[in-house]
Amino acid sequence: LNLKLAHACAQDAVNQSVDWPRIEQPLLKLDIPILKVNSQVTDRQCYLKRPDLGRKLNLGSIRDLKQWRATVNDPVDVCIVISDGLSAPAIQQQTQPMLDQFIADLSVIGHQCSVICLVKQGRVAIGDEIAQILNAKFLVVLIGERPGLTAFNSLGIYFTYQARVGFTDAYRNCISNIRPKGLSFFDASRRLVWLINEANRLKLSGVQLKDDSQLDDRLSRQSNHNQDNFLIVKPVLKT
Repeated sequence: LNLKLAHACAQDAVNQSVDWPRIEQPLLKLDIPILKVNSQVTDRQCYLKRPDLGRKLNLGSIRDLKQWRATVNDPVDVCIVISDGLSAPAIQQQTQPMLDQFIADLSVIGHQCSVICLVKQGRVAIGDEIAQILNAKFLVVLIGERPGLTAFNSLGIYFTYQARVGFTDAYRNCISNIRPKGLSFFDASRRLVWLINEANRLKLSGVQLKDDSQLDDRLSRQSNHNQDNFLIVKPVLKT
């Protein structure tokens, strides 16, 4: 019975659609521009059968992004892309608490989220096209991970420095299994800001940017972040 329940939850997670108004509403309080775009996918079945179309923006979305960028004089620092991926529950349950933690931590290291893009039926690589159009310095993609029999609501994060169309996974850093019973929002956020800090210093991401965040003792402390915040100190690197 447990196996059947887990299998049913996984199937539902893949086939469900994200309630995007539910995602957008709490984001409004962040006072960050929100752009809504679409991939070239027409429906959920097309999304599952044609991953290639989920990696590309449709023409209307490309136009909208270019128009928005033309109206903004300031450079785009951190661009956050939120896409349904293969788990609607992951996006609906984990996005808001993850962003609440991350936006607060991001400000401590002197960076800011310039724009949030909500992408319907998008794959990870669609973030590269968005970042290229917006000329974003850092790209953070939040996406629903492929569900397994032990977790159907895990959120994944993909981070890229100066993302461009054609980038492979070798250019990305991944943080996975983000959920209450997996990697905490606290730890996921601190790993992400550590990567941003290092990417800003080294001007790269992906396989060349080894995630040594676990070597920083301050990162593993579950202390109050206002009392002892490792983010304001240069990270300790392995020699």
